[in-house]
Amino acid sequence: MKNLKDILYKVAIHQVFGVTNMDVHQLVFDSRKVKKNDVFIAQKGLAVDGHFYIETAISLGATVIICEDFPSDKKEGITYVQVQDTNVALAIMAANFYENPSTKLPVIGVTGTNGKTTIASLLYQLFSKAGYKVGLLSTVKVLVDETEFKATHTTPDSLTINRYLDMMLEAGVEYCFMEVSSHGIHQKRTEGLNFAGGIFTNLSHDHLDYHDTFAEYRNVKKSFFDFLPKSAFALINVDDKNGNFMLQNTKAKKKTYALKTVADYKVRILEKQLSGTLISVDGTEVWTKLIGVFNIYNLTAIIAAADLLGLEKLEILTIISQLESVNGRFQSVISEDGVTAIIDYAHTPDALKNVLQTINDIRTGNEKVITVVGCGGDRDITKRPKMAHIAAQLSHQVIFTSDNPRSENPQTILDEMEVGVSPENYSKTLTVLDRRQAIKTACKFAETGDIILIAGKGHENYQEVNGVRSHFDDLEEVTNLFNQLKKN
Repeated sequence: MKNLKDILYKVAIHQVFGVTNMDVHQLVFDSRKVKKNDVFIAQKGLAVDGHFYIETAISLGATVIICEDFPSDKKEGITYVQVQDTNVALAIMAANFYENPSTKLPVIGVTGTNGKTTIASLLYQLFSKAGYKVGLLSTVKVLVDETEFKATHTTPDSLTINRYLDMMLEAGVEYCFMEVSSHGIHQKRTEGLNFAGGIFTNLSHDHLDYHDTFAEYRNVKKSFFDFLPKSAFALINVDDKNGNFMLQNTKAKKKTYALKTVADYKVRILEKQLSGTLISVDGTEVWTKLIGVFNIYNLTAIIAAADLLGLEKLEILTIISQLESVNGRFQSVISEDGVTAIIDYAHTPDALKNVLQTINDIRTGNEKVITVVGCGGDRDITKRPKMAHIAAQLSHQVIFTSDNPRSENPQTILDEMEVGVSPENYSKTLTVLDRRQAIKTACKFAETGDIILIAGKGHENYQEVNGVRSHFDDLEEVTNLFNQLKKN
């Protein structure tokens, strides 16, 4: 049990009906999960308004209601607290409920369009190999030291974040690396958290189904750096044209990284291969298993963050060579007859372009590049023709296919993609609606030495059609197909 008065500390309260000096059990924002003596926070979401479920919450035992609008019929014995924004209130209350774990544990937030998962996950790897207990909050998974939990969102709700941070403290975790999405920032899920550092990767076309304009998307990302404390660092990729914009109003220590321009941390690429990349860090040559220019940007951010957090340079460079690629990020499997399949989460035009350019950079001869790609339903439709154009431009053969159509008609999505294909590339393209069949077709087209890119889903192990999720794993599918070809 916790005292409500303590939980409401620093919450901007408009009015209170009832008493606040009372003990409560849990904070809940889903009325279906309410139990006796709980606090129900009535959030106004995109699809659901929690204010409609206040009566339900009370009937299930809630004794405190946090709301933006008082209900017309207030019940005796129930405390109602009116606030301006229940999302902000929930975040601050969640931090207070768990006694502000982010002030006792260095939390490093990673934001940007692409690279968040790779940077956060590889920092987890690096610090673990350096002998530290580490936490990870990512799209792929949540790790409390070595205990793994399933991830449901890139940035979880504020209650979940603080619960995991509290668990990390209990487990003796010394650093936490966390993906920070634009949705998470905009919905105030990171409000009330104390970040020891923030990393900006890049900004490109994404989430315009949620944010009205690119400028709004950019400004939401910037707001994360605006609110970093003086004690934190703000580490920015200055090769991205939006990098310096992120630093304009930050109070944090400003640090930069780059491959091309002058920066506090800079790495040079010496050699590119399908097995890895040779780089130079301040004159020291290091081999990394990571592939592609985009991954070397990620690696530069990792080197910089590790240095800013106090690791010795020699230790950082030694461990860098041991880091393994993240599940679903440029993950490869090779068939017995020498066909390479690469599975990557690339689901934005920029990410797809980066991956295909990387593949073309490391091709050594006449190998064909065969790309299997689709676009998710109920998401930004303006990127569909752009992704199709890039895939056709940079591949020898493209197979357009379904990728989590959700509530949309999969054929409509593919039709909208095909509009972006230039006339000279029509002959390269093929549409196969069924994703399993599309991957199978790519394997049949491929000959020894060819490279198949299966893009868009990466680590995801499901296919969502009409709101129903069925098991589907790109890596699993292509591995099974390679094994069948081997038997035949």
